[in-house]
Amino acid sequence: MKMQDKVAVVTGAASGIGLATAEAFAKAGAHVVLADIAEDKGEQAAENIRSGGQSAKFIAMDVTDAAAIEAFRDAVLAWQGEVDIVANIAGWGTIQPFVDNSPEFWRKVVDLNLMGPIAITRAFLDGMIERKSGKIVNVSSDAGRVGSLGETVYSAAKGGVIAFTKSLAREMARFEINVNCVCPGPTDTPLLAAEPEKFREAFKRVTPMRRFARPEEIADAVLFFASDKASFVTGQVISVSGGITMAG
Repeated sequence: MKMQDKVAVVTGAASGIGLATAEAFAKAGAHVVLADIAEDKGEQAAENIRSGGQSAKFIAMDVTDAAAIEAFRDAVLAWQGEVDIVANIAGWGTIQPFVDNSPEFWRKVVDLNLMGPIAITRAFLDGMIERKSGKIVNVSSDAGRVGSLGETVYSAAKGGVIAFTKSLAREMARFEINVNCVCPGPTDTPLLAAEPEKFREAFKRVTPMRRFARPEEIADAVLFFASDKASFVTGQVISVSGGITMAG
């Protein structure tokens, strides 16, 4: 899939699925803006992409900070003038019984996983509407489709991302803006690696393919939704989960 000279914003791009997506966009010919709160890793990721002869720029940004998002948008537009693709990938969660959650934990999970994608999307939407062109790809989770033990508020937030995707797709269709959603299953990322071994093994056991997804396998789905091959696809949700969910 070719994306020559398209401008793509990728949040959570310093590691995991976000990094794999940024690399995939760059290899396809896009100018990629990597956004993350991890400045050292983000700068290194962008440098690695540039060392391969591709176009990339890292801009530090916290998706929970409205002022940071506004400054980030201005910096992106100053660099490239417009944005063609927004891939909302930044997110966070950890396994914990709901009754042990604190209100602070709830807010962090919802702000990162739901309000972040909403705010980033809004920041770049006006230009897309004006040009009547754009691709928005939200990364949710299969937890948002079917729930996940020990991830109740995370599942609620990710379910909100799915609903946001579908509703925004309806509003944006008349402007030729495609809005779609990728739902990964358990994926081999630093976030998953931080969980106890017993949880990681349990995830493998319930996955029909008996392994975790590789970040680049999720990136492939994001790349499809962001490409011209998905020009008549909007409001859709695809699971990339090794078969954990097969219906609905």
